[in-house]
Amino acid sequence: MSPELSLSHKRAIIVGAGQSGLAVAAALIEQGLIPQDNFAVIDAGDGVRSWSNRWHSLMLLSEARHSALHGRPFPGDQRRHPYAYEFSSYLTEVESWLGVKPLWGIEALKVDKHKHGTTLNLGTSIGEVQTRNIVCATGAAALPHIPSWAMDLSLAGAVLHSSQYLYPSQIPPGNVLIVGGGNAGVQIARELTKTHTVTLSVRSRRTHQPARMFARWNRGTIMSQRNRGAQPLFTDSYERLQRSGVALCAAVAGIEGTAAMLLADGSRVIPDSVILATGYLPADNWLPHSAQRSPVGHARTTVPGLFVAGMPRYGSRESDTIRGIWRDARTIARHILDRP
Repeated sequence: MSPELSLSHKRAIIVGAGQSGLAVAAALIEQGLIPQDNFAVIDAGDGVRSWSNRWHSLMLLSEARHSALHGRPFPGDQRRHPYAYEFSSYLTEVESWLGVKPLWGIEALKVDKHKHGTTLNLGTSIGEVQTRNIVCATGAAALPHIPSWAMDLSLAGAVLHSSQYLYPSQIPPGNVLIVGGGNAGVQIARELTKTHTVTLSVRSRRTHQPARMFARWNRGTIMSQRNRGAQPLFTDSYERLQRSGVALCAAVAGIEGTAAMLLADGSRVIPDSVILATGYLPADNWLPHSAQRSPVGHARTTVPGLFVAGMPRYGSRESDTIRGIWRDARTIARHILDRP
């Protein structure tokens, strides 16, 4: 059967085979729907999960006990912080446990209403298909955010986003400027201290919290929602990095020529290599502009039959965490079952 035929006229199509997509699949199965028969999961990837491509020493900020989908505990010590590659393997095991067989290599391109009924058109890289419900589960942090000035850099070493960084030997010897003082930038800075001269560019200093506080911070129990600022550092602190030889500098304001970095305090640095720990953007650019968060409930949009899982702008503040994803998933599953 061709992919187009296997997708047509399903009760739902889940776009994204990561943690959010699998959570929605699990919730639909809990409601009695059968994967591949009643709903399908598609993903633009080639079958290799993005978590497998992160730097080798990357560890989750959450403990194993807070990193598992409902009903499927993470293996091993529940107090440890799993590596990214372990989380990728875990998701593959969940996929097998659920009996979900994602259709890989299919990219979602657009969504619009089909004529005057309750059916939606999903435009994909293999053609257009119709379905009653579409779930966007493509990730709140899926597309690397790269500053415009980075395109003009020409350095002796490397210029790459943190999503491309794998290990220290990937970076040529010399001075490395890491742009971004969040948890990713701090982790990479720590790893490179043994092999490189490291400078960390920080826009605004973040407080440090013990790693065990990450789950409480996500639940909003450390500080009120109104007073919440940038995510604290849970892996290291600026002070410890400085004691290890890392220099801190102001935020990058732009570049001079193709090599000098102009900083917000008026100074300049000329690094050999630059790593952009500048974060990610949500992969919801294929949704229609009319698809805003529904005023009647989280994870729903103003387009009937179109739902979003795992993105705080459409759901709760915790939507991009395992705990929050499950709440989104069960809400979406109930609405899908209630729709005509």
